Amino acid sequence: MAAVADCADRECARQHVFLLPEYLKDASKKMKSGLMFITLVNPCSGEGAIYLFSMCLKQLFEIKVFKEKHHSWFINESVQSGGLLHFATPLDPLFLLLHYLIKAGKEGKFQPLDQVVMDDIFPNCILLLKLPELEKLLRHVAEEKEIDNKKYYKYSKEKTLKWLEKKVNQTVAALKANHVNVGARVQSAAFFSGDQISSDKEEDYIRYAHGLISDYIPKELSDNLSKYLKLPETSAPLPNPPSKRLKISDEPVEAKEDYTKFNTKDLKTEKKNTKMTAAQKALAKVDKSGMKSIDAFFGVKNKKKIEKI
Repeated sequence: MAAVADCADRECARQHVFLLPEYLKDASKKMKSGLMFITLVNPCSGEGAIYLFSMCLKQLFEIKVFKEKHHSWFINESVQSGGLLHFATPLDPLFLLLHYLIKAGKEGKFQPLDQVVMDDIFPNCILLLKLPELEKLLRHVAEEKEIDNKKYYKYSKEKTLKWLEKKVNQTVAALKANHVNVGARVQSAAFFSGDQISSDKEEDYIRYAHGLISDYIPKELSDNLSKYLKLPETSAPLPNPPSKRLKISDEPVEAKEDYTKFNTKDLKTEKKNTKMTAAQKALAKVDKSGMKSIDAFFGVKNKKKIEKI
């Protein structure tokens, strides 16, 4: 489903083109405020990002933007420059919840979920608590305790790595099912020697899937996942060769050879010893008496004659 998002003032509104799943069209009709654009934390970078939240379906979508140079959209009777195309795709909310669980887990204690998912910078994070089957999701990445009919949670690294491994395996299966060639992409993203380059292997699929999953988790967790998957470390690129330029110094530079031996006598003898071509020998035998040098035609007197003319 294609949709156009704009503001109330249609004359000066900045409009955007979105591609949405077809089922959101019916869901948004049921509720006036069925779809909301909210700012939540990016679980990889920790910075803010725009997400789409369906109040009716209680579902979270990430927004991907396709940008191409020199592109515009014709919308009704207006032209929108930029030509951005936005995609809304479903996102597992556990990636965002994981960000807050890891942060709270540094305290090393069980806490109620409403005290874990708190953010003064991104207050809309409380919408994550309204997602269905939230408790089942949390069991994949956290330990759970129940006291007086109230549940408490604490981040579990072991459970999280197992859950992420399943995500990687699911991604690998999807890549193979869609016949996606990943070998060249993996080799271009890392440095490999000639004997390492080959066609698609299982390791290539796992490494590529790991890279995709790493876009939704912190760098430290991504490194731990790589070790958990037993991915070999990529070779580091060869360092640049040292510069061959001499270092600049304040000390005077002394000549290493005696250049005075190349005197004028040596140059004269060198000229005499040089062999002449046949044309040069023939020119040397010509009688030059009475001939003027070519320089004579460009002397002071001749210059004056030229000026008068």
